[in-house]
Amino acid sequence: MLAAPATERAAALRVGGLTRLSTTDWPGELAAVVFCQGCPWRCSYCHNPQLLRTRGPSEIAWGDVLAWLRRRQGLLDAVVFSGGEPLAQPGLAEAMRSVRALGFRVGLHTGGACPRRLSQVLSLVDWVGFDIKAPFSDYASITGAPDSGVRALESAKLLIATSIACELRTTVHPRLLDSEAVERLADELVALGARRYVLQEFRDEGCADPSLVDGVGFSLEPCAAKIGARFASFEVRGRAAR
Repeated sequence: MLAAPATERAAALRVGGLTRLSTTDWPGELAAVVFCQGCPWRCSYCHNPQLLRTRGPSEIAWGDVLAWLRRRQGLLDAVVFSGGEPLAQPGLAEAMRSVRALGFRVGLHTGGACPRRLSQVLSLVDWVGFDIKAPFSDYASITGAPDSGVRALESAKLLIATSIACELRTTVHPRLLDSEAVERLADELVALGARRYVLQEFRDEGCADPSLVDGVGFSLEPCAAKIGARFASFEVRGRAAR
């Protein structure tokens, strides 16, 4: 069977949502954010649960997104592909090429679930926000996927080996990731050569697990004080978005 043409693959990109202007999804850039539908992992603290399934209730045609982006040329700096997990979709690379052809810079939010596809798009991205869930041997406790730590580690190695600007960040919920685990993770990332790391406080907006929402009160500062000096750039981001 012949492979579908590239334009057809891009047209099949499943878009579950669109943010028309964001200053936080790629720090320092005025960006539109394309939320790609579907994710192979099931992190209990996910605040975009409507994007987890392969198909969504209110998808936007990729052709309509591109038509809107053409009208924003010269007004926006960049387009960020977020999710869900953008790399789960085979049409992502061609969609990125279409965005670059319009003159936009390209950003990517990923959890590293698909290292092979990550390797295929690294030449097309200008910045990556990489969500590191836990020490790599503990990934399944967060994602529910037995091989997720292996995949995330492979993806992290691929990204860190490049010169692409990137931010590695971890969302911390005290019931899922204690300070000892965060310190172990920090050591693993330093050993891989990571330079920029962000700790993010869990936010309850959109979280579908009520057991994680009730009675949450904690501070990342004590943990941050122990690991911050290990990185060239370190930040604590309170109540942060993905």
